[in-house]
Parts: sequence; C-alpha cells; structure tokens
Amino acid sequence: MDAEILARVQFAFTIGFHYIYPPISIGLGIVLVVMEGIYLKTRDPLYLQLTKFWTKIFGLVFAIGVATGIVMEFQFGTNWSNYSRYVGDVFGSALAAEGVFAFFLESGFLAIVLFGWEKVKPGWHWFSTWMVMLGSHFSAIWIVVANSWMQTPAGYHIVETPTGPRAEITDFWAVVFNPSTVDRLSHVFMGAWQAGAWFVLSVSAYYVLKRRHVDFARASMRIAFVLAVVASLGQLVTGHDSGVKIAETQPAKLAAFEGVFAEQQPGADLTIAGWVDEERGETRSFAIPGMLSWLVHGDVNEPITGLNAFPRDEWPPVNLSFQLYHIMIAIGVLLIVFALLGGILAWMRRLSRQRWLLWIIVFAVLLPQIANQVGWAAAEVGRQPWIVYGLMKTADGLSPTVSGGAVLASLILFTLIYLGLFVMFIALLDRKIRRGPGDIEQFVRAGRRA
Repeated sequence: MDAEILARVQFAFTIGFHYIYPPISIGLGIVLVVMEGIYLKTRDPLYLQLTKFWTKIFGLVFAIGVATGIVMEFQFGTNWSNYSRYVGDVFGSALAAEGVFAFFLESGFLAIVLFGWEKVKPGWHWFSTWMVMLGSHFSAIWIVVANSWMQTPAGYHIVETPTGPRAEITDFWAVVFNPSTVDRLSHVFMGAWQAGAWFVLSVSAYYVLKRRHVDFARASMRIAFVLAVVASLGQLVTGHDSGVKIAETQPAKLAAFEGVFAEQQPGADLTIAGWVDEERGETRSFAIPGMLSWLVHGDVNEPITGLNAFPRDEWPPVNLSFQLYHIMIAIGVLLIVFALLGGILAWMRRLSRQRWLLWIIVFAVLLPQIANQVGWAAAEVGRQPWIVYGLMKTADGLSPTVSGGAVLASLILFTLIYLGLFVMFIALLDRKIRRGPGDIEQFVRAGRRA
C-alpha cells in the first residue's frame, strides 16, 4: 500500500483520537475554577462536592490525554522526517515551549489539586486549580502556534543545508503571532470550552433524569450553561473572524469551503448545504445570495477568489473540505440553540420538567466533539496539497525510506492500543459517574475542617 496515504491516515487517526481529551480538560478547567471560587466565597458544601467530583473526572481525562499524545511526536521522525528536517527549528521551538510552559505547569499543580485538599490552605488549593486551568490553555496556545505557522508561515527564512532547504526562525514573536494564530486560537478555545461545558451538562442531565444527586446536578448545570452560552456565541464570532482571515491568507481553502469555482465571483453566495461536483466545477446547494461577499468584505458586490484562480494541482479535495466545513457550522448552530434554550429553562427552574430536552442534553456531549474533529479536519484537508502552506507539499514531507508495510503495521498496533485505552476510559468514567459525588454530609464535615 502507498506509504504516504497510510502515514497520513495514521497521523489523522492518532491526532483525532488524542483530540477527544484536551478540549474536555480545557473546558473543565474553567468549570473547576468557578466551582471552587464559589465554594471559597460561600462556604456552601455543595460547591465543595461539585469541585471534588469534577476534579476526579479531570484527572482521568488528563491521564488519558497524556497517554494518547505521546505517539504523535514520534511520527514526525519515523514517517515525516523530511518535514521535520524542514520545519524543525520552528516546530521544535513551539513544542519545547509547550512542554516547559504548559505541560509541567499543568501536571505539577494537578498533584496539589488532586491530593492536596488536606495538605494546603484553601486559597493555595484554588491557586493550584488556576494554574492547572492556565496550563491546559497554554498547551493549546503553543500547539495552535505551531499549526498556524504551517497555515500562514511568518518570521522565518529558508537556509540551504547539505541535507536540503530548512526554515529557520528570524523573528520568534512573528512566528508566535503569525497571521492566523489569534483567530484560530480563539476559535479553538471556544470549541474546547463547549466540550467541557457539555460534558458537565450531559452527566448532570443524566442525574436529573435518574433523580439522583439532583441538587448537585442542578448546581453543575447552572455553571456549565453559562459557559456553554458564552462559548457557543463566542464560537460564532471567532468563526467569522477566522473565515475572513482565511479569505485573505488562504483563498483556495475558502473557495473549497464554499464551493466557489469562478476565478472572481462578485456577489458570492453563502452556501448552507449542498454537494460539489469537482470535475464539472459546479456546486449544487441551498445558499443565501451575496451573503459570502458581504460577510468577508462587508459589500455584496466585492468578488470572492474562486478555485479557477489557482492551478488544478493546488486545489484541496473540494467536496470533502466543503462537507466537513458545513458539518462544523451546522453543529455550531445547534449548540447555540440548545445552550440558549436549556440555559433559559434552567434559569426559570423549568428544565427538570422537560425530559425530552434533558435526553438531548445527555447525548449532545457528542456534538462539540464532532464539531472539533471535523473543524480540525476541514482546516487540514483545506490546506492540501501543502503541509506548510506555499512552501512544502505534503508528499515532499514523507520519510524517504519508510515503507507502506511498516506504516500499516504500526497503524494497526496503534489502533488496537487506542481502542484499549478508550474502553478503559469509558469503563472508569462510567464507574465514577455511577458512584456519584458521594454523600453531601461528608462535604459538610470537610467544610467545617477547612
């Protein structure tokens, strides 16, 4: 089998599986800071109960996230050595910063958060929770910086070496704040906050439906709904900003996302759903006339650059990019509706009577995960055929000596290991949820001791 295809499938699988967990931990970090802060202010043992339960869940998510993330970095050397040699100076700096400024911060203070309740003062414990939350966000920052540089390279020059050309940093801060970093990072944060919020909402809605730990569940939902509403509306804003930046820096990607073929399309339509026939250069869709031009330029008459303005061999897979992008948007709209509806009913104390909506909330935990996955996939597929946009094509980044058989064998092995980890994660999570947060009286006693 073709080594390049298999290497791409392997990296997509490992990074996709890993990316189940970091968004949850980022969103849960926000929730934990709020819950523990409310407890310190009110001394209400209910919020101590909330904090301790969700801290245990955070620890489980963090552990599986670390285990699944290790494999990805090895693939740069085994399957993508040409790419690693080309971008090592840039990519290595971002990954080193992620380890020093994010992972060690998060993992170091997590030990205090998990095991330091009786060993440090409450204020210091809350400080540790803040550090864990910030560490998870810093980790996302450096990963997004590295990926954004691949999308919109900046702050570098190309140096010829005996092993071939190599990108080297000339301006570190230009690398960090490359043209797409801020828009993409804010979009990633909103998706992660939604993943954490809906994780809490799902478990809490399940408890309400089963009439177990109802006070605990309602308190959890009140906090999580605020985060879900803020993040879902924020996702709308950051998604728009990211789209405008894509039109400026990666016009071929935007053209694929919206199925625009004409070299210059004035009054371009905003597609809601449809199908792209790449061979005929046609898009059959339900669309809002002129809306894409207005969203990008603020003028319905301004043209959008279409795919015909680029060589055919520099087109991304058009229909796949189109469908992934629109699935992400559709889920984003649904999450806004569910967050606002559920939040309003929870504020009116009428949500517990709407069992149909509670069941939707239970299963809606999958929606942010799907949106995060297809959003990243759209960004990566839409960048093709470039692994570093405009500088290096994906096919040129492959290791010259790697064989299809070797990649296939490791792909099968990773799949089995990851499936085992996923089964273990679900089993442990199910056990913790079934066991519940414990008797409120023990938290009353713990509060008195604190």
